Amino acid sequence: MADVSMASAQPHSVQPRGAKPRRRFSGSNIMLYGVLFVVSVYYLLPLWVMVMTSLKGMPEIRMGNIFAPPVEITFQPWVKAWSEACTGLNCDGLSRGFWNSVLITVPSVIISIIVASVNGYALVNWRFKGSEVFFTILIFGSFIPYQIMLYPIVILLRELGIYGTLYGLILVHTIFGMPILTLLFRNYFSSLPEELFKAARVDGAGFWRIYFQIMVPMSLPIFVVALILQITGIWNDFLFGVVFTKPEIYPMTVQLNNIVNSVQGVKEYNVNMAATLLTGLVPLVIYFVSGKLFVRGIAAGAVKG
Repeated sequence: MADVSMASAQPHSVQPRGAKPRRRFSGSNIMLYGVLFVVSVYYLLPLWVMVMTSLKGMPEIRMGNIFAPPVEITFQPWVKAWSEACTGLNCDGLSRGFWNSVLITVPSVIISIIVASVNGYALVNWRFKGSEVFFTILIFGSFIPYQIMLYPIVILLRELGIYGTLYGLILVHTIFGMPILTLLFRNYFSSLPEELFKAARVDGAGFWRIYFQIMVPMSLPIFVVALILQITGIWNDFLFGVVFTKPEIYPMTVQLNNIVNSVQGVKEYNVNMAATLLTGLVPLVIYFVSGKLFVRGIAAGAVKG
């Protein structure tokens, strides 16, 4: 009987372990979600206005309510922004600027990422005499304001014979993207297990074999971070585009500025909004497609080293 009573009492003596479950709607959670909601509305409301305005005709826009959805959806503003809007003397829309931006962005991104990744790899695993001084100069260069270097760069590009060309602008974007990208790659490579590098050296692998067969396959997140940072920075650049190029090869952002600030004719707000959305479409799509890898890479590459 004693055994039976003890057995029956044993389950009741087991106490739950671990932290108490948190209430879903506690005061701190309500405050957190409230702040996130306000911030989301702050950033999404202008986007909503831009999209709705770009889908309306001018008579409907003049009625006043900018937040209301269009009564009759029209894509004519998008067509005009792409192929008919005037940017100075040319009235071929943003299409020419789009392809100019592609020709500028693609080689600038590829060259800067390749060079910066090799720099970061060498600074971590193949230390050479003066490597710390070299790295310090790169970091110092990332904090120099672009504006104070515009005139010296103009002189340099003129002497090289590439001022006012796509090649000159590609060179400028590549150089200015180098410091921060080198820092990111150096910090990320320093977080990888050093034993892999040493084992590869013991097996007889050289500089480039270790880089391509070990470092690059393990570094996809930081490459995505560098890709997004460079594409966003280069595609959205206005200052370098307007200073180092000429009207025939203006990038998309410069053409957008010319469309929006045009003083000829009637202000077509729907065309301006459509042109703005078209200009920002490429970096937005790339970010949303690779957002998770971006967060992983920036967390790993920004806090170590």
